[in-house]
Amino acid sequence: MTERDVYVVRPSKGLAGSFRLGDIWQYRELLYFLTWRDIKVRYKQTVLGALWAIIQPFFTMIVFTVFFGKLAKIPSDGIPYPIFAFCALLPWQLFSFSLTQSSNSLVAERNLITKVYFPRLIVPIASVIAGLVDFAIAFVVLLAMMVYYDIAPTTKIFVLPILIAFAVLTALAVGIWLSALNVKYRDVRYTIPFLTQFWLFASPVAYSSSLLPENWRWVYGINPMAGVIEGFRWAMLDRELALSGMVGISVLIVIALFLGGLYYFRSVERVFADII
Repeated sequence: MTERDVYVVRPSKGLAGSFRLGDIWQYRELLYFLTWRDIKVRYKQTVLGALWAIIQPFFTMIVFTVFFGKLAKIPSDGIPYPIFAFCALLPWQLFSFSLTQSSNSLVAERNLITKVYFPRLIVPIASVIAGLVDFAIAFVVLLAMMVYYDIAPTTKIFVLPILIAFAVLTALAVGIWLSALNVKYRDVRYTIPFLTQFWLFASPVAYSSSLLPENWRWVYGINPMAGVIEGFRWAMLDRELALSGMVGISVLIVIALFLGGLYYFRSVERVFADII
C-alpha cells in the first residue's frame, strides 16, 4: 500500500489570517482562467461583439449631451460637452461594470464554490479585472474624439494608470462587501442597480464639480469616484482639478472599505458553500 500525503484545509483564524492575500498569488492561474472566461462569455454569441463596449458609453454621451448639454445648458468648463461627458463616462462605466459583476459573482459561481476549495476572493477579483477590456476598447474612442476636437494630450496622461487602479480598487472594495452579503441575503442584488444609479448622479459625470460652492466640495471627498472622474478630465482634457484637496479623504475611505471588506469576506468565507 502506498502512502499518500493528506492535506487538511482549515479556516484561517485571527485578524492576520483574514488578509491572506498570498493565497491569490498561489491560485493566480485560476484567476487568469476565470478572468479570460468572463471576457469570452461576455461577447459569446453576440452580433456586435466588442462594439458593445463602445455603444453603451457613446449613446449615454449622446443622451447627456442632448438633455444636459443642450436643453439644461449645464456648463462644461469651456470644453465641448460631448467629450466632457464621454471622458467622465469611461471611468464611471469601468466602476459600474466592475461593481455590478463583482457583487453578483459569488452567487453566479455557486456550482464551482460548492465543489472545490480555492480562495473565494478570486471570484470577485476576476470579475473586476474583466471590466478593464471594455475600458481599453472605449478608450480608443476617447483618443479619436480628442483628435476631432483638437485636444492634445499632455504629460498628465501618465497619471491615468493610478486613476484606473483607484477606480478598480473602489469597485472591488464595495464589491467584496456586497458579494459576501449577497450570498446570505439575496435581496442585496436588487439594491445594486439603485446604488449604481444613485452613485452616478452623485458623481460629476454629467456636470462639473465646479458647480458646487467651494465650501461644500469637501462632501465630494466621501465619494471616491468624484476624484477619479475629475482626475480623468484633468489628465486627458488638461483642465483644472477642482477636487485636489479631497483626494486624501477619498484614499482613506477606500482603504478603510477595502480592509473592512476583506476582513468581513474572510470571516464568512468558510460558510459560503453551505448557504449559497
